Amino acid sequence: MNENTVTSKYKPLLISAGLGSILGSGIIVSLAGTITVWQNVLNLSASQVGLISSLLTLSIAAGSLLAGKITRSLGLIRSFNILNVFFIIGTVLIMTAQNFWMLMAGTVIAGFFSGADLPVSLTMISHDAPNEKTSAELVSGTQVYWTIGILLATLSAFVTSTLPGAWSPRICTAIVTLVAVLAVWMRNGSAKIRDLHTQAPKREQPEDGEKVSVVKLLFGRQTKPYLGFFLCILIFYCGWNLLANTFGQFQTYMLVKANASQTFATGAGVILTIVCLVVAQIFSKIAGGKNRNVAFVIGVIIMVAALVGLAFSGSSLWLIVAWIALQNVGSTFAGEAMYKVWTQESFPAAYRSGIQGFINGFSRLCCAAFALITPVLVLPEHIRTTMLGFAALILVSGIVGMVQIRLQKKYNVGSND
Repeated sequence: MNENTVTSKYKPLLISAGLGSILGSGIIVSLAGTITVWQNVLNLSASQVGLISSLLTLSIAAGSLLAGKITRSLGLIRSFNILNVFFIIGTVLIMTAQNFWMLMAGTVIAGFFSGADLPVSLTMISHDAPNEKTSAELVSGTQVYWTIGILLATLSAFVTSTLPGAWSPRICTAIVTLVAVLAVWMRNGSAKIRDLHTQAPKREQPEDGEKVSVVKLLFGRQTKPYLGFFLCILIFYCGWNLLANTFGQFQTYMLVKANASQTFATGAGVILTIVCLVVAQIFSKIAGGKNRNVAFVIGVIIMVAALVGLAFSGSSLWLIVAWIALQNVGSTFAGEAMYKVWTQESFPAAYRSGIQGFINGFSRLCCAAFALITPVLVLPEHIRTTMLGFAALILVSGIVGMVQIRLQKKYNVGSND
């Protein structure tokens, strides 16, 4: 069976898992883009708005942290099949919210199960994939769907922004809900996906009766390189995610400083997201081979250069847009997609959802804490120092990522051929 045939065979699995990524980014962006409408319609106070945003971040983190426990309790395939049923309950509550309490409950439920579904979906891919090369390509392919979720939510909010009352947030949430329904239908109703589960290659599993313990894996006597992998991936992803989760605010500030109109800023955001989508598609094609490591190094260099460039761009609008575009390109080559692939490659199958969930959840908690000082960082007198600080952070994260690449080669782990 040639490479194209293999990829085609696993396309339904990629789509069904990728829909979960659309839900993950879609719920974040759609809620962030319409929260001011909810504030006006439901007469929310500023503290209630802040609480909704904080609870979304914390619930996603909690879901990620507990993903391993969920899969051990329900089983990987069953978790993959049913988690989004509960996500739908959450989005229906948001969509029909009549008061703060309904909106808050829906946000917590949807956030928790979207957070849990991401590591479960990625582990499902690596569980069913016939080899590490195919797994890497499929796992990185989910980043395309994550970007589609951002684009879908952004466009939905933009198109419906002039509608009266709460129609805009209700429609945006309804679209996310329909995607969740499609995901549940595919995962439970597709005979092709069920066959892939059945045909999954046998991988190393704990002995009968042996408890799956991430702590024992990382700190036990026979840890091999697992602790090194864990620390490298954790440090890299936390550093990158701090930038990714706060860059939107810097991007808006710099465009406004350059006298960009709201229409221009929105349009530029959509175009830059499309650029990310194209680059993510390119990266998914090379994620299963050695060229991904070259792309990673290039990506880190581009990101550092772009952040330094932004620090000294002044108020030149087109120069700022160009640097932001380059930063997005570099971030796609040396960002979340690589983190996902590394985590799925570097650990035994039984531990992947737990470790992926922990790293994802921990990084979100770090971002939530970092958000407390973000308003200070975007002040005009601090913006240049902030950009240079982020450039240094990405440089350090990139170096740690290169250590991860060397460890994988040393222990012959992953697809680097």
